[in-house]
Amino acid sequence: MTREFSDIQEIDHLNHQMPPPVRQRFAECGMEHVAARGNTRVLEQRLLAFFCSFQCPGNLILETYDLARELRKAGVGVIGGFHSPMEKECLELLLRGSQPVIICPAREIYRMRVPKLWKEPLQAGRLLILSPFAENQRRMTAELALQRNRFVAQLADEVFAAHAAAGSKTLSFCRELLGADKPVLTIQRPENSTLLELGAEPLAVKNASTRWPFHPKEAKPDRKVKR
Repeated sequence: MTREFSDIQEIDHLNHQMPPPVRQRFAECGMEHVAARGNTRVLEQRLLAFFCSFQCPGNLILETYDLARELRKAGVGVIGGFHSPMEKECLELLLRGSQPVIICPAREIYRMRVPKLWKEPLQAGRLLILSPFAENQRRMTAELALQRNRFVAQLADEVFAAHAAAGSKTLSFCRELLGADKPVLTIQRPENSTLLELGAEPLAVKNASTRWPFHPKEAKPDRKVKR
């Protein structure tokens, strides 16, 4: 079978060639096999999941841009599906930095074309593309998007929700995460009052870099996984 990429790895938590922190992350997700393209060593770093509703108030958009810049400056590893408009905009900001980024499409990645913006960080070892989906799952659906979001949250140490609009799937998902005691952060603004009342931790953008007080690290070379 011809594949778009010949260097896609299929990894699992039972493969002892993978670093222990990486195997632990996948074991906690309960995923037997995950397709990966890029530097899997970025999974060894602390990861922050990034989510935002399709609709986001204007003042939160500006603060979320500022936060993305702070995350980039602090070298924080960020993981997400990067599907909503706000998520896509912040992905562009993050890919201009030197910190690791993990993108998880809600579909298989064997035949997925890599956007031009992703190619340089992918080649530099700063970007990893992950998918837990089979080769026949080629189109994104609402169900695959939910599965992808759960996968992203399970791999992350903490979750950041820029905004979860009332009645949105993002709000329902954040409620699910908080009910499972997953750390969820959000910008401390009245527009996020529902998230804060549910138990999300308030995050002041100007102090964000002090929460993750480490500096960007040079990406380690990937170690190819033997199947």
